[in-house]
Amino acid sequence: MANASAILAELEALGTEQNRKIYARHGCENPMFGVSYANFKVLAKRIKLDHALALALWDSGNHDARVLAMMVADPKQATADQLDRWLADLESYGLIDGLVAYIGRTPFVREKAEAWSPSPNEWVSTSGWGLVATLALTDKALPDDYFMPYLDRIESSVHQQPNRTRYAMNNALISIGCRSAALHERVQQVTATIGDVVVDHGETNCETPAVLPYIERTLARKGYVVV
Repeated sequence: MANASAILAELEALGTEQNRKIYARHGCENPMFGVSYANFKVLAKRIKLDHALALALWDSGNHDARVLAMMVADPKQATADQLDRWLADLESYGLIDGLVAYIGRTPFVREKAEAWSPSPNEWVSTSGWGLVATLALTDKALPDDYFMPYLDRIESSVHQQPNRTRYAMNNALISIGCRSAALHERVQQVTATIGDVVVDHGETNCETPAVLPYIERTLARKGYVVV
């Protein structure tokens, strides 16, 4: 295992004030160093998978250390309890994409999508809907019918959900709509019912993608024709 203290010192040296300001606008909280994602990728490539290091970095409580932890944690060594604990430690949506990406490489994607997506807690449900999107994009064994109840829930409740949950549900709509012709047709019905999904992105340049145009562009890139 690489030395966690040495990695933390390296992260601190790589941090910048500009990145700290950017991450703070995305809700990330101290302690953080402000390391760029380009540098995270370099470090992760060098470290490769090191699960013990990942656990130690996560337990440091530092935002940047946790970003790196999710990049070097071994998906094969993940446990359900570890994922629940990491989720409980989230202090902002800034770590959710990394957590979802990591869980997407573990055997717990479906379990956590089903358990977390109905939660009233914003970070829990946001993570759950991120995993629903992951299932739609990656699990080819699931039948279309598996996703219909999720579409029903989006149609009936998206506007009553917390801010970031709405964003994750909108992204799930896109992912599900790219999966098959039948699901695309149902997504068209859902979007006609719900209209635009409004998300407050704070002091950032982020935008909420329009569902149907985004699907059409995605499928066009894959050579499919949307009818």
